[in-house]
Amino acid sequence: MTSRALLLVLALSLAACSPKLDWRQTHPVGAGITAMFPCKPVVNSRPATAAEPAAMGLAECKADEWTFSLAWADLKDPALVGPALHEMQRSLTTKLNAEVVSTEALTVAGMTPNPAAGQQLLRGTQQHARLAVFSRGLRVYQVLMLGTQDNPVAWESFITGLKLDS
Repeated sequence: MTSRALLLVLALSLAACSPKLDWRQTHPVGAGITAMFPCKPVVNSRPATAAEPAAMGLAECKADEWTFSLAWADLKDPALVGPALHEMQRSLTTKLNAEVVSTEALTVAGMTPNPAAGQQLLRGTQQHARLAVFSRGLRVYQVLMLGTQDNPVAWESFITGLKLDS
């Protein structure tokens, strides 16, 4: 085999081994949680203001065919936590013009028990989504994987990688 052919075989074998989803631990500043993302997320946050009383943040990245995101918001009133979790689910379902295919319980160590917490598989006209919502105290979280097809293995890695701060 010539050196040129050997280099070509080596390059092709290395390309075949490179992972489409390169999982890494991320701890977005101010989120109070560590998450495993399959790509390096861009993190944006904004503090509470008089006009927008909830501090909010978003960590998001795109890998292969999917968008992965973790959003959080700090609420001022405990009575708003359940309605906020419901609204996060409802608004995404509406935005995607999706049907809820399945709903499952969700456990993230350290989360505050809330009947509105859980995870769903959504099927829209053009996109599939896996969504989880939960809270810790007055902070609500939304975890999302969005793409043209479902990937339960990637979702399982994403959701089981969540660790709330002690």
